[in-house]
Amino acid sequence: MSEHTPLAQAHGQRATKAVIPAAGLATRFLPATKAVPKELLPVVDRPVLQYIVEEASRAGINDVLLITGRGKTSMVDHFDRQPYLEARLEAKGDMERLAAVRGTSELAEIYTCRQGEPLGLGHAVSYAESHVGDAPFVVLLGDEFTEESQPLLPQMIELQSRTGGIVLAFIEIPEDQVNRYGIASVSEAPEYADVENVVRVTGLVEKPSREEAPSNLAVVGRYVLPGTIFDAIRRTKPGSGGEIQLTDAMALLLAEGTPVHGIVYRGHRYDTGMPLGYLQAVVQLASERDDLGPAFTEWLKSFVAGLDRNAGKAA
Repeated sequence: MSEHTPLAQAHGQRATKAVIPAAGLATRFLPATKAVPKELLPVVDRPVLQYIVEEASRAGINDVLLITGRGKTSMVDHFDRQPYLEARLEAKGDMERLAAVRGTSELAEIYTCRQGEPLGLGHAVSYAESHVGDAPFVVLLGDEFTEESQPLLPQMIELQSRTGGIVLAFIEIPEDQVNRYGIASVSEAPEYADVENVVRVTGLVEKPSREEAPSNLAVVGRYVLPGTIFDAIRRTKPGSGGEIQLTDAMALLLAEGTPVHGIVYRGHRYDTGMPLGYLQAVVQLASERDDLGPAFTEWLKSFVAGLDRNAGKAA
C-alpha cells in the first residue's frame, strides 16, 4: 500500500458543496465572449450557468463555488438580487418574470475564487481546497448540463457516500471520437449491483488513439471527489502545454488504492462548449417548451423544408 493511500475512506459523508471551474477564455465563441462569459450565453431565456446551478440545487447542493477569471464578475451578478428590476416588474404586475428573476438568487449560496491563469482543470479545482476542506465535493464543468427529467447527480452523490472514493460520469461515444475525451477501462461492480449503470474503473487514459482506447466510455463533466484529491493534484506534474490535469490526479489516487466508479449516463447531455453543441441545445430546449415549442417547431420544419428545396434546385 502506498504511503499516500488513505487509511480510511470517508464512508457515509455526503457531498454538500459544488465547484464550477469557469475561468477559461472560451476562444471558440469569440468575439461574443470577449466581454460576456460563455457561461452566461443564453439557452433560450436562461444562461448555461443557471442550468448547471439548478441541476446542483435539485441534487441538494446549496453551496456553489465558482472558479472565475478576469472579466467574469458578471457570473456572480446573475445570481444576485436586483431590487430595481424586481420593483419595476412588480409595479407592472409581471409576476411570472418577477418570480424567475428572484428565483436565481434563491438557488444556492454562490461563492467565488479567482484563478489567476487557467493552467488545466486540476489546477482550477485546486483553488477550491480552502472552501471545501477534506469533505467530498462535486465538480461541475461550466459548459454542460443534463436533462431535468433524467438527473444524474443524486445517484453519483449517493454512490460516492457509500464508496468514499471517486465517482465519475460516463457517456458512450463512437469509437472515432475517443481521441477527444478521457477514456476509462472498466469492469463490473457486483458489490453495487443495486446502482443502475454502475461500473468499476480500473484505468484512465487522456485522449487515446482509437487503437489504444480501452473502451468507448468517455469521462464527461460531472465528478464527485474525496478531499484527498487536493493532495493528489499537488503531486501531479504538469502535462502537455504545462497544464495540470484532473484526470492525472484521479489516476494517481486510483493507483494508490482509492476506489473509482462510474455511472454510464443514458439521458441527454447538453454540451454547450462548442458552437454546434450550443446551437443544438438551444433548438432542442426551445422545441420542448410549452410556450415556444409548437410555434417554433412549425417554423423550424418550414425552414428546413426550404433548405431542402434550395439544395434540390442547386443540384
